[in-house]
Amino acid sequence: MHMNPPKLSMFQVLACGAAIVTLSMGVRHGFGLWLQPITQEMGWTRQSFAFAIALQNLSWGVIGIFAGMAADRFGAFRVLMGGAVLYGLGLAGMALSPTPLLFALTTGLLIGAAQAGTTYAVIYGVLGRQIAPERRSWAMGVAAAAGSFGQFLMVPVEGWLIASLGWQQALLALSMAVLLIIPLAFGLREPGFQGAAPPKRDQTIGQALREAFSYPSFNLLMAGYFVCGFQVVFIGVHMPSYLRDNGLSPQVASYALALIGLFNVFGTYIAGTLGQRMPRRFILSFIYLARAVAISVFLLVPLSPLSVYIFSAVMGTLWLSTVPPTNATIAQIFGVQHLSMLGGFVFFSHQLGSFMGVWLGGYLYDATGSYDIVWYIAIGLGVLAGLVNLPIKEAPIQRAQPQAA
Repeated sequence: MHMNPPKLSMFQVLACGAAIVTLSMGVRHGFGLWLQPITQEMGWTRQSFAFAIALQNLSWGVIGIFAGMAADRFGAFRVLMGGAVLYGLGLAGMALSPTPLLFALTTGLLIGAAQAGTTYAVIYGVLGRQIAPERRSWAMGVAAAAGSFGQFLMVPVEGWLIASLGWQQALLALSMAVLLIIPLAFGLREPGFQGAAPPKRDQTIGQALREAFSYPSFNLLMAGYFVCGFQVVFIGVHMPSYLRDNGLSPQVASYALALIGLFNVFGTYIAGTLGQRMPRRFILSFIYLARAVAISVFLLVPLSPLSVYIFSAVMGTLWLSTVPPTNATIAQIFGVQHLSMLGGFVFFSHQLGSFMGVWLGGYLYDATGSYDIVWYIAIGLGVLAGLVNLPIKEAPIQRAQPQAA
């Protein structure tokens, strides 16, 4: 942007952005707690529930691209407002849908669209534009840590709401809670986006996309993010049922998901901080390989509450810690003018992986009565992702006409 409008205060951007991610991601991380209550009361298969969540992740990924374009062009504020309204409507629809089809449309398409407008791609666009490059990776780590804190905070709350109010009333209560995103969005009204004319850019959308997709490192980032989505959404949605199938109490599952959230507060912050000091490709490679090792050990040792909690702590440290180095690398290579859009495309790959992870979990469980095959796939993909991140080039791309970052 050529006008160099005044910046928002870093504290305001981080506080409001982190609070929005905390709420949006916190609600989303607890959806696995509804699998058994809904399927048992409604008489649906696990695959029906899993398909809706898979569709949610796919919707989030597809619509996230366009939400990113809108946020880059018109500012994050308007996108966040629309996303908050859709979130409230989607959660109400999740509570009241009488058929698997309506459940898929509300829980899947509507909530997915809402998440596209209220999570990382939109918030990270604001951070990229408002925070100096030397602090950008750290700030993204803070925002990702907020999403993890949301999981730690919200998952036990959601479990308590289900136990106290029943699953339907719990969803209706959450549908009201997510509307708090609306007042928080006012803190992210960026100068330069409030006039009638959009900010002038050095690249068109088409030019930015052609540049990114012809650059091998961008495609390698997308490949790694596919694996990230596969692993975390499969575990987040299906692990509560996996633990109950093996005789552990629902409280163990709630505590496990909360531990993932708690430890990822530290993991994402550390990953964001290290991203300012060392090559991010090494950080990403380590995270994916460490996940493969953690899952392997978890399957080999006897299952107990203690083994679940240790696994949750380790996986929590690695959970969303891919987010800050991935998005900071995109900003480093391509600049920030189209950051939300490019982040949206990389996140679309993440959501394709999420779709496959959650849907295969339900499909193969119904077909075989076990989650074993999906666990093995998650291990193999972790090794693959660890390898494909190593060749990534992080230096700013060289253009014929230099652009301002």
